[in-house]
Amino acid sequence: MGVTPADLVTAASGGLVGFILALIGGGGSVLAVPLLVYVVGVRSPHIAIGTSSIAVAISALANMLSHWMAGNVRWGCALVFSAAGIGGAFAGSTIAKQIDGQKLLLLFGLLMILIGVLMSRRRGGGGDPMVKLTRANAKAMLPRLIGTGLAVGLLAGFFGIGGGFLIVPGLILATRMPLTAAIGTSLVAVFAFGVSTATSYALSGLIDWRLAGIFIGGGLAGGLVGIAVGKLLGTRDKALRGVFSAVVVVAGLYVCYRGATSLML
Repeated sequence: MGVTPADLVTAASGGLVGFILALIGGGGSVLAVPLLVYVVGVRSPHIAIGTSSIAVAISALANMLSHWMAGNVRWGCALVFSAAGIGGAFAGSTIAKQIDGQKLLLLFGLLMILIGVLMSRRRGGGGDPMVKLTRANAKAMLPRLIGTGLAVGLLAGFFGIGGGFLIVPGLILATRMPLTAAIGTSLVAVFAFGVSTATSYALSGLIDWRLAGIFIGGGLAGGLVGIAVGKLLGTRDKALRGVFSAVVVVAGLYVCYRGATSLML
């Protein structure tokens, strides 16, 4: 089978998600499901969620490796956060598969609106660049990492998203690490949550593997561009974040409209 126009649209959609994940460390994955449903044309919301989960996980892995080489991953914090969230992701995905697809899309749209609002809020760039999980600070830091990881994992699994938009501020709150370290560290959890969710959906036969492969290819290419653009922008990405937040809110309103309309028919 040759390359079709639908394949090109899928690759471009994956590229957009990978670009945003690499550039701002979260938020891009929330566009994956609506892109697959309304742009690529996947009929089943459950297949869209399952397919996006594996695609987002692989994109996050590739982007995380780049951040790791740049010294932006705090592994102790990342592993505790991810381990706590994996159970939540399995639980969330199991619950989501029992819910009607259109109702799930309506809830997804509401979440997108919340994400857009949260992302528009300014995130500080300060913090301790040398922070890490140690025996000395474990008593204070572990409960925050575990609690936040479990909650974010549940949401990530339920909606098939990476959860980076919550992981980044969660890590900053729990550890006081700087924004750049939080972005790199968050991608470890995005990968872990994505794999957990995808495994649950794969066991139910709810992943389109060919589609996922094309989406992943686009995501890897988009991630390379996002990293390059991020280096050029440095910390001057406030305007870009504001525009993206607005796009997510508008897209969320559209998803809510489509979901509500389908339920009323």
